[in-house]
Amino acid sequence: MGIKTVILASTLSFLLVGCTKAPITGRNQLIMLDSKQELALGYQSAKEVLQTQKISKDATKTAMVNRAGQKIALATGKSDYAWEFFLIDNDKEANAFCLPGGKVFVYSGIFKYASTEDELASVMGHEIAHALARHGAERMSQSQLTAMGGQILQSVMVGKGNAQNTALVMQAFGIGSQLGIALPFSREQEYEADHIGLILSAKAGYNPNAALTFWEKFAKDGSNGPEYLSTHPAGANRIAKLKTLIPSAMQYYKK
Repeated sequence: MGIKTVILASTLSFLLVGCTKAPITGRNQLIMLDSKQELALGYQSAKEVLQTQKISKDATKTAMVNRAGQKIALATGKSDYAWEFFLIDNDKEANAFCLPGGKVFVYSGIFKYASTEDELASVMGHEIAHALARHGAERMSQSQLTAMGGQILQSVMVGKGNAQNTALVMQAFGIGSQLGIALPFSREQEYEADHIGLILSAKAGYNPNAALTFWEKFAKDGSNGPEYLSTHPAGANRIAKLKTLIPSAMQYYKK
């Protein structure tokens, strides 16, 4: 069997094994990372975040993060996730992210824009949606498919825990070299997270319209906005897209 045949056979095997669908939207995905391995990577990454970040002692805001998080977690139906919600004490960062397995981190700087619990829930719903739709694993799979040597993802899948692999995992799940600063997901994944997040927050009892007010505040900051704005563009197109999604989300909110 020639090398081209082997590569083709391996590629087809990956495609057959890795085909799945995103929740709610039903978009076809190619994910070649086993869900159990993905969860393990998420839990390990969460430990690293907790080792480097200061947890807030603000009881009121922490309670709000936990309350919104628990409601959205219930709406996901993901009982296999070990949900935990953390408020990081950093007013300079208006940021949030969710790792596979349900470890959710919110930076205190987000409260500059999330002045209500509904607005906070819109942010958390969006980030939880990224994890629920396995966007990080999807990006890792796309990287492997592009490289096709399998060296990047394969080394992670066989459990070689070196610094390079850790950095890869953190980037794939939306976290840059400085923990908590997200790298951009694709535009398609961002819009999908908006869609799924709106539904989740609505199911949790939060008004979907809060997503509009939150992103409009970000849009007003323009180029002077925080890091979260540059990685989650809040331009006119995105806000217009949200407006088209809100009517369907409102059906869940009214139930």
